[in-house]
Parts: sequence; C-alpha cells; structure tokens
Amino acid sequence: MMRLKAAFECLRATENEESVKMSTGFFWDERCFWHGGGNYAGMLPVGGLVQPKVGGGLPESPETKRRLKNLMDVTGLSGALDMRGATEATREDLLRVHPASYLDEFKALSDGMGGELGRRTPFGPGGYEVAALSAGLSMAALEAVLRGEMRNAYALSRPPGHHCLPDYPNGFCLLANLSIAIQSARANGLAERVVVLDWDVHHGNGTEAIFYDDPNVLTISIHQDRNYPMDSGGFEDRGTGAGVGFNLNIPLPAGAGHAGYMAVMERIVTPQITAFQPDAIVIACGYDAACNDPLGRMLATAETFRAMTAQVKALAGGLCGGRLMMAHEGGYDEVYVPFCGHHVIAEMAGSDITAPDPFAEVFSLRQPGPAFDRFLDGVLDDMVAAL
Repeated sequence: MMRLKAAFECLRATENEESVKMSTGFFWDERCFWHGGGNYAGMLPVGGLVQPKVGGGLPESPETKRRLKNLMDVTGLSGALDMRGATEATREDLLRVHPASYLDEFKALSDGMGGELGRRTPFGPGGYEVAALSAGLSMAALEAVLRGEMRNAYALSRPPGHHCLPDYPNGFCLLANLSIAIQSARANGLAERVVVLDWDVHHGNGTEAIFYDDPNVLTISIHQDRNYPMDSGGFEDRGTGAGVGFNLNIPLPAGAGHAGYMAVMERIVTPQITAFQPDAIVIACGYDAACNDPLGRMLATAETFRAMTAQVKALAGGLCGGRLMMAHEGGYDEVYVPFCGHHVIAEMAGSDITAPDPFAEVFSLRQPGPAFDRFLDGVLDDMVAAL
C-alpha cells in the first residue's frame, strides 16, 4: 500500500511537470543558528585546568552553516533554489523515535535555564524547540521530495542528529533528525524502503541504533576509523534480527583522500544501494571529512563532495525517480565548509553557479600518494570480499 501511494504521488508530480517547474529545495531557519553550545573550550567543558576561551563553545557552531547560506546568497545560488522554512516536529513525530521519558526530561530543562542531557550536548532555554525545528526542517524536506513537489532537497538542520540515540543525545546531536523524517514519511505512506548514506567523518551511531533491526532501511556509514564514537562503527556490525545485512559500516584509515572516497562509492556504496532498490535516498551530509577540519583527518575536498553528490543523484535518478534528500550534519572549518556545501547544493540543483574552491591547488598537493592508494585498495578488497 505504501509503495502504491508513493507511486501515485510520483505519477501526480510527473503529470504536473509542464505546469510546475521542479526545483531543488533548501530548508532553513534563522532560529537554528541561535542554538548555543554551552560553556566549552573546544571539546572540553570549562573548569579546573581548562581555561575559558574568548568566543568559546563547542566546535559545532552556527558559523559554518550561516556562512554557507551567506555564500549562496552572494553567488546567487539561493535564487536558483526553492527556499523554504518548516514548522517544529510535533511530539507525535518525535515519539516515533524517542521515548516519552527522554522528551519530557529534555523539555523540562529547556523550559528552565537549559542544561546538558548527554555527552557534549549542552543547550540553553528553548533548546527543545530549536531541536524540534531542526528535525522539522528534515521532515519537510523529505516530504516535499516524496510528494513530488521538488526534484530533491537540502535541509540546513542545526543542531545535527546522526549521533543521537533514542534515549541518549551525544556528539552535538539532541534529536535524530533524519530518523524522525524517515519514520514520519513511512507512517504517512510516502516511502517504505529508504537508504541512509552517511558520509560525515564520524560514525552515524544514532541512525544505526534506530534502524539496526529494520530490513527496510539500509544504513551505510563512511567514516574515519575509531574517530567518534571510538567504540562503534566496525565493519562487522551488520544489524540484528530481520535487519542483518542492512547496516553497513565502512571505517576508513585516516588520510583516504579524494581517490579513496571515489573508490568506496564505486566499489561498495553504489552496488549496495542498487541491490537494495530504495524508494528514496537520504544523505547525512557532514563536511568534516574535508581537509583542514579540526575533527577529522580524511583529506576530502569540495570536489570530493560534489562528485559523491553527482553519483548519488544519478543513483536516485535510476532507482527511485530522483528522490534524494540531504540533511546537514558535521563540518567544523568555518572557512571551508561553505565551499564544500556550495559544491554539493549546486550539483543537486544542476546549476552552473559556482563558488570556486580557493584551496583546490594546495589541497590537491596534500592528497595521498600511490603507495597509500594501493594500501587502501587492499582494505577495500577485504570489505568487498566479506559482503
């Protein structure tokens, strides 16, 4: 029934293409930039021997996202997109993923002076509402794509979501944005089988946990091995019960670089998604695998993210009527993240509006050499043989 409803929505969108120009959606809200990172100095809470830092806070700050939106405005890319906001995810929406006990505790602290419920997840007064808005942006973006209102869509969600477990927030993530969006779409009959591809540099442990026993959601996480969390993300973790084989972790050695990510996409990700035959593809789009990121060491570039976007866009076009949605996750270099994001969103939109990578030459010189590439090929050979 759900597949029939999704097919009907797609058919209706096809019939209207001549009168409605299909566009790329961009979902954002200024209030998400106002989420606070608490009294931290980098990754450490201030106190003891940890000195307060001027302009301090967690690495997850509003500046990477705000500067991305500003860059899009300056180049004119924003004008080529369907720019929209969204409403907060409702309690009913959140309960599909998070238990009432967690939501109640979060809301009570939020209604007071704020607090911190998990690991590196501080929030101020009203933090619950901002997190619900962040989840709402992802929900609205995915729903618009599944209903055929947009060709594809990007949600500038903040705070991020892929580390958030059902009852325990961590890694800057307070609500599981993408998981909430997927469960909403499934509950409303808009999709049944969904791929979540997570190319944030950190393991998508929250998304994994939520769908670990679900054979209708294929979760794929490409991440730096033993970065964060250091006790999850192993290749051997393939799911449980009916979900065995539908969780795939691809832990990579530090320094994989552009060629390494392209090899992973070609040799592992594309065949796995193709075999799964999804109704939609959603991306946990973190940029912390990029060169110069303070929390990653993977040497990806803006071109890496553009090329991966082109590949998943083509996959979506061939497998599920182009239904592709991305939600912003990590990425902590305030200068470089905007260029990476601009490359991704312009590729999604098929736009020739560019923001040339100012670091392209120097980052090309930092790419790994032939010996490392041969080593990585051996790592991937072992993974492919074990699938």
